[in-house]
Amino acid sequence: MKRKLIAAIGIAGMMVSIAACGGDSDDGDKKAGADGYAGETLTVWVMDGSSPDDWQADLAKEFEAKTKAKVKFEIQKWNGIQQKLTTALSEENPPDVFEIGNTQTPAYAKTGGLADLSDLKSEIGKDWSESLNKSAVFDGKQYAAPWFVVNRTVIYNKKIWADAGIKETPKTRDEFYNDLKTIGEKTDAEPIYLPGQNWYHFVGLVIGEGGELVKKDGDKYVSNLDDPKVAAATETYKKFQALSKAPKDKDEATPQQGEIFAKGKTGAIIGMGWEGGTAVTANPAIEKDLGYFTIPGATADKPEGVFLGGSNLAVAAGSKKQDLAKEFLKIALSDKFEGGLAKANGVIPNKEALQSNLEGNAAAQAAAPASKFGDTTPLIPEWAAVENDPNPIKTYLTAVLKGKTPAEAAKQVEGEFNKRLAQQQ
Repeated sequence: MKRKLIAAIGIAGMMVSIAACGGDSDDGDKKAGADGYAGETLTVWVMDGSSPDDWQADLAKEFEAKTKAKVKFEIQKWNGIQQKLTTALSEENPPDVFEIGNTQTPAYAKTGGLADLSDLKSEIGKDWSESLNKSAVFDGKQYAAPWFVVNRTVIYNKKIWADAGIKETPKTRDEFYNDLKTIGEKTDAEPIYLPGQNWYHFVGLVIGEGGELVKKDGDKYVSNLDDPKVAAATETYKKFQALSKAPKDKDEATPQQGEIFAKGKTGAIIGMGWEGGTAVTANPAIEKDLGYFTIPGATADKPEGVFLGGSNLAVAAGSKKQDLAKEFLKIALSDKFEGGLAKANGVIPNKEALQSNLEGNAAAQAAAPASKFGDTTPLIPEWAAVENDPNPIKTYLTAVLKGKTPAEAAKQVEGEFNKRLAQQQ
C-alpha cells in the first residue's frame, strides 16, 4: 500500500490562535434522549487513503444504529492540511472529529484546539499501546486517541541472500551487518542501498540507543546531537552506510529507493512496507524474491528502535457535539473497527492484542514487533520547524559520512538547529 503518512510535517508559521474556540458555547452538547441523537450529523475529517470506503460505510451504519445520528466523512489531502485544519478549528463550526498526524498533535493541543479526552481514555483506552498513545498526550492530558502507526522494516531480496549462502534472516544488529558483508563478498549485488540522509531510520537508531534529539536548557529546547547516545546511533548508521553505494547527500526518495531495489541488484533496503509495492510496480518479476524482516536490534530479544509515523483521532474543542463525537470514537476505536482497519490497510493497530489482524501481510507482520519499542520525533510544538528543508539532521548525517566526527557535525548544525527550535509557534 503506497500511502504518504506524513506524520511529521512541519507546522511552523501556520498556527493561528485557536484557543478561543473552546467548547464553552451556550448551545453545549445535545444530550441523547429517547431518540438518541436523531437529527444530528457528525462531521469527520479523515485523510485520503487512511480508511477504506467499506470501513467507513460499516462504521456509519453502526454509528447510526447506536446513536440515531448520521456521520459525514469528508476526505482531506495531506498537502496543505495544517493550514486548512488550523483555520477550521478557529471557526464556529469546525469538524467534530478529525484525523491528525501523531507528531502534529502537541502543536494543536498547545493552542487549545483539541478537546480533553481523558474520560474516553479511562473508559476505552486502558490497553492502548503505550508507544502509540504517547503522542496523544500533552502536558499530562489526553488530547487525542491513538489510531494507527506504520514503521520501517528490512525489505530484502531472497534470491541474493540465498546466493550468498544465507539461510536465515538475522536476529541481531551484528548478524545483520555480517550477512550484508557476506553478500558483498559472495555476490555481485550491492549489500544494502542506504542513502546518507534516510533520517527517519537514523531517528529509529537514536530511539534504540535511548537517546533524545533535543534537551531542555532552562525554559527552552536546544539540540542534543552532541549526546553520546546520539553519537552511538550515528556510528551505527555510518557503519551500515559504508556497505552502500548510495549517495551520502540524498534521502531515500531521491531517487525512490523502491525503484532502485526493483532492479534486482540490491540485497536490502530499510523502508516502509509500501516501498516493496513500489518495487513490484517498477518490476513485477521482483515480487517472487521480495521479503521482509524486522530491523534487528543490539540483542535478539529487542528489535531496533523505529520511528512511528501515523495518525491520531481528535475532537475539536469548538465542536458543539462533543458527547456525540466520543460515541463515534468508541465505535471507531473498538476492536471490531480498529482490527478491521489493521487488516485492510496493513497498519499497526492501537492495541498489541489486535496485531493478529496483520496475519498474511508480510510487511506489516515484520513491522509489528518493533512498534512496541518505537517512538516519534520529539513531541514538542517547537519541533515542527526543524524538519523544514534544509533539514539540519540530514546535514549532520552527510557531514559525518563525509568525514567529520559526530561531535564536529553536531557543532556544525547546532546554531541552525537551535534557531529553528526557538521559532514562535
